[in-house]
Amino acid sequence: MAKLILSMDGLVLKEIPLNKERITIGRKPHNDIQIDNLAISGEHAAIVTILNDSFLEDMNSTNGTLVNGQAIKKHFLRNMDVVELGKYKLKYMSDVSAGTAQADTEKTMILRPGVNRSPEQKRSFTDTQSHVPKPPPAPVVSPSAAIQLLNGGNAGKELELTKTLTTLGKPGLQVAVIAKRPHGYFITHVEGAQFPVVNGESLDAQAHLLKDHDVIEIAGIKMEFFLKA
Repeated sequence: MAKLILSMDGLVLKEIPLNKERITIGRKPHNDIQIDNLAISGEHAAIVTILNDSFLEDMNSTNGTLVNGQAIKKHFLRNMDVVELGKYKLKYMSDVSAGTAQADTEKTMILRPGVNRSPEQKRSFTDTQSHVPKPPPAPVVSPSAAIQLLNGGNAGKELELTKTLTTLGKPGLQVAVIAKRPHGYFITHVEGAQFPVVNGESLDAQAHLLKDHDVIEIAGIKMEFFLKA
């Protein structure tokens, strides 16, 4: 599980596990991470975590949010990123690097046999492959998908969901993300008082699995989610 290390002037103050899909940061008491300092806005920033990915959003704070010294509005957090809010720092630490390395190794194991081999070598490999440990099965891959806008000036336009995270909506009004995962596509609320609506029903803060031909409404724009053959 990813976590944040809160510090000020090099002194570690707190360790916060990212065990919720949405964590808010700000000066007001209702925030998940409250930093009682005038340099921090009442609702300063939010972090949305979907499986192994965390997405940082500045909530139009007065003094802004920095990641590794650069001002950001939206940022996909990477291991060891340092988020700065005034004098406070939040170091993002993810434990997925080991799993990624293992996946790369497995991929190499699968691709290595048969590359640049002569027919005799290939036969030799085939004859002896029963003695070689079999690699793990490849992960299930989601079918490709897209959304089609149903109203507004761009009605009829299609957007293929090729990225790991696709941001939808209007910053400052309502924003959501669609995450592409091996077992499907999930929509999650990021910003705004109103939550996304799917098939006429308002969602909550939890990630929602999209189904073929679901109708999504975000910031007054309706769109249809569909799987592509």
